[in-house]
Amino acid sequence: MMFRPATLFIAARSSRSKHGATFTTFIQRFSLFGIALGVMALIVVISVMNGFEGQLKSRILGAVPHLSVSNPDPQQGLADWQQQVATLPPLRALAQPLPYVRSQGVIQHQGKLQAVMIQGIDQRHGGAGPALTDSLIRGQWESLEAGEYQLIIGQALAMQLGVQVGQKIRLIAAAGGIYTPFGLMPAQRQFTVAGIFALGSQVDEHLVLTNITDAARLLRLPAGHVSGVQWFLNDAFDAPQLAKQLAPHTTLKVSDWRSEYGELFAAVGMEKRMMWLMLGLIIAVAAFNSISAMMMVVGDKRHDIAVLQTMGMNQRRIQRMFLLLGTINGVVGTLLGLILGVLLSLYLNDLMQLLGIHLLPGTEQGLPIIIQPQQVAVIVVSALLLTLLATWYPASRAAHIQPAEALRYD
Repeated sequence: MMFRPATLFIAARSSRSKHGATFTTFIQRFSLFGIALGVMALIVVISVMNGFEGQLKSRILGAVPHLSVSNPDPQQGLADWQQQVATLPPLRALAQPLPYVRSQGVIQHQGKLQAVMIQGIDQRHGGAGPALTDSLIRGQWESLEAGEYQLIIGQALAMQLGVQVGQKIRLIAAAGGIYTPFGLMPAQRQFTVAGIFALGSQVDEHLVLTNITDAARLLRLPAGHVSGVQWFLNDAFDAPQLAKQLAPHTTLKVSDWRSEYGELFAAVGMEKRMMWLMLGLIIAVAAFNSISAMMMVVGDKRHDIAVLQTMGMNQRRIQRMFLLLGTINGVVGTLLGLILGVLLSLYLNDLMQLLGIHLLPGTEQGLPIIIQPQQVAVIVVSALLLTLLATWYPASRAAHIQPAEALRYD
């Protein structure tokens, strides 16, 4: 006995049928596996791109302030920063405010010079960011006591200068210089390297940390003054929106991490969007291969369509039947690509290790992979919609087949 929805029954049976032209069946299977391959590739590549973006976000944005307010004149600094912060409108997303002293400068050691960013922090409140705090060796963080004039530098910077913990280096600050009869004398002082951090990013090459009091003395800031106040947020990408909300309510300079690393993350975002586009086109090409496959199916099934029409099936149901046939192929291909893509993403590093493939030379770490369910859902829904769209024209052609003409030479 036939199922009540005859169109669904016939479409499902036709999708499993092995009868008919061999080449037509091959084209159908080819389009199905093309959709599966495109969905799988897009899931894997986007998951790897998410992993690299997440690493970049944690290693760089975990070390630099996400949001900061400072005096428009950096030479003046902020006096009574607690009162300045109290005048700002309360925003629930803001974390604890942390004072800082910052200036560009140069490190000198054994005739080698390197431009750096000097940042004075209050280590009692963890003012260097979560990534830096986690990367420091135990005991080094607490060594930044006021009056000791000690520095914590990045591993890449230490290797460039050939400096180790316990050695002295000269720190020259761009701000805080004074004019003498011999010209402008920059602020400078010898510091002792107290620790080395390693984030595995470009922050290691140019950031140095010292006690906030020692940095203020180096820059000759008035007593109690700081360069500004910074916040580290749970999500660094919330900083631009918060900066827009704070700017109209204060005369202070409001800035976020984009002022230093905006171009880098914009480039990463552009690369990610281009990968979406290119791999999305692969799915589109595979989906529209269904047009040729379905047109061949329609040509192969002309006699059957004519028989169904003579039995009373109208054009609308014929069209619906072929839409269901194309949708079934799209659903099977998409689900196959979804399963393969998720599994390959989860076990990609294990598979590469088994095959002896190392895409990141010089490191034992595998590819960073982050699977975002929302993105996977968008890929699956897009593939299904493209398949349904590609099936519409062949289904319409099938519905307009004339029974008399199709059966004339049967």
